[in-house]
Amino acid sequence: MMKYLDHLEEWIITFLIGAATLVIFVAVVHRYASGLPIRALQDWLLTINMSWAQELCIYMFVWMAKFGAAYGVRTGIHVGVDVLINRLPAAWRKTSVLLGLSSGALFTGIIATLGTRFVWENGMHYAVFNKLGMALGDLYEGPITPDLEWPTWVVYLAIPLGSSLMCFRFMQVAWTFARTGELPHHDHSHVDGLDDEPVNATEALEEYEEHKFNGKAQVGGVK
Repeated sequence: MMKYLDHLEEWIITFLIGAATLVIFVAVVHRYASGLPIRALQDWLLTINMSWAQELCIYMFVWMAKFGAAYGVRTGIHVGVDVLINRLPAAWRKTSVLLGLSSGALFTGIIATLGTRFVWENGMHYAVFNKLGMALGDLYEGPITPDLEWPTWVVYLAIPLGSSLMCFRFMQVAWTFARTGELPHHDHSHVDGLDDEPVNATEALEEYEEHKFNGKAQVGGVK
């Protein structure tokens, strides 16, 4: 189950950053191509409305940031200052780390709770009741976005969803640390796809010299 959640988290982040990049690229090309003095092309491009692109990209980056923060907790990619904690005795260090992780879970849990209440009162309750055919009464329909004209509660939904996932990741890391004493660690110098085995400089130099000598010998034989 956790494997599927991890993959879903990564797919959401990948899709959002890829889609945002594509939309920005298309919008920039459209803007500059619309200024070209080519009558037929210019008239056609001016009929295409791309004013929504900037707003959509902002929303996608907000969603990406919220889910990316949760991904950062899971992988240990967030920057932390642990100089003082590493100098503490083992028992105090474990307590301090668990306290920090619990504080992160508490904070993100509060944000998720308040965010859910805000989204619900900002128009989500109206949409849900209207979809279910329930009596609306004096429920507030909620505002819409300027360009896309989407309900704003859909955009703000990133706050409770992202914060809830981040809270879960804090609790997951705290549980693993309490059992194993290990924290997720991200090596910023590591590049995926590169060979992790150390290279012997002496052997590499000998192979280069041998290859160079063989090359000269072959050339000399041809002559």
